[in-house]
Amino acid sequence: MIHAPNLVAADGGADRALALGFEPLRVVGDMDSVSEDAREALGEDRFQQIDEQDSTDFDKALRSVGAPLVIGVGFLGRRLDHELACLNSLVRHADRPCVLLGEKDLCFHLPGELALELPMGMRLSLFPMAGMEVRAEGLVWSFDGLTMAPWDKVGTSNEVAGPVRLRADRSGLLVMLPRAALAQVVEALLA
Repeated sequence: MIHAPNLVAADGGADRALALGFEPLRVVGDMDSVSEDAREALGEDRFQQIDEQDSTDFDKALRSVGAPLVIGVGFLGRRLDHELACLNSLVRHADRPCVLLGEKDLCFHLPGELALELPMGMRLSLFPMAGMEVRAEGLVWSFDGLTMAPWDKVGTSNEVAGPVRLRADRSGLLVMLPRAALAQVVEALLA
């Protein structure tokens, strides 16, 4: 909890947090999967119920939290449909810096441009969620002004070859790195 000292759970994530010995400050969601035991343990004043069904509980939590950076745990690697919905939320709420942290990888939305100091040889992938022009320096396969799109060119499995500089001409570029890069990503996003 070094990088994210304040825990907010998304709906049934409150049960998981309590089982791991953590007590959420707030629980956000439609409350269709949180247990009565969690409700009793935390007290009703910690629950922010949002009844609409047009978004996921992650989306509800992301747009409800006013932190300078959100680290989302438990949203990658279980169900592909939920994972894709979370990636969609990263792009739709690009104004809210968020890193999704999985068991092996992390993913975040590029905030226009970013500089990262990462270990040589580290895997770095770029995935556009829209058509855009991307500039990337410090990668084995660097490029300047490459047009990327989810239906065309994507940038998976590249490698760090020096100081990394990324820039996209519009919103929608997801950056994926190994989980080991969390400290460097948090530092860069908060700079």
